[in-house]
Amino acid sequence: MILGIDTSLGTAVAAIARDGEVLADEQSANPLGHAEVIGDLLRRASSAVAPTHVAVGMGPGPFTGLRVGIATARVYALGRGVPVVPVPSHDGVALGVLLADALTGTETGRFAVVTDARRREFAFSVYDGIDDEGLPVRLSDAALSPRDDLDARLDEIGARRYDATSVSAAMIALVAARALDADRTLTGAEPLYLRSPDVVAAHAPKRVS
Repeated sequence: MILGIDTSLGTAVAAIARDGEVLADEQSANPLGHAEVIGDLLRRASSAVAPTHVAVGMGPGPFTGLRVGIATARVYALGRGVPVVPVPSHDGVALGVLLADALTGTETGRFAVVTDARRREFAFSVYDGIDDEGLPVRLSDAALSPRDDLDARLDEIGARRYDATSVSAAMIALVAARALDADRTLTGAEPLYLRSPDVVAAHAPKRVS
């Protein structure tokens, strides 16, 4: 059993069997209320399962949102005594696109997963097909682009644009399951923020004479 958690856009928690069967799928589309809802979603999704791994979406995403999901995944895994499997959030979106197209017999071709990075920027990752281990073939890691420049950049590399407004925790868990079966590490333990956080440390207090 694999528990999937992602807070790169909304908040999503799901549980799947190792073969991909979805056992629970809970989500909230609110892009800001991660901390308020994740505990309830986690309780509902994990109530009837005993996960052997916790898969967590590492972004790209906003600083605060990602911290909530990653911290929750690490604390839950520590309490259960199971390992955490980090997954690029765009990989979960890409796998969902590829599986949906396979079901309809659609030729996917090269495409880019695009998410809103705020500050008039988009985050995007480029994919082209699925490999023998059932994982999306990522041609480029997540990067930022000004909103007005993205379409031209994608046209240059012949990539169709796919705008994602949510990330499926079930797909995050399925990517993790396939990576585990293939003995592959998809990303490191550091979140994919792509830019520095808005909050900065306060200056030292001024001396008063």
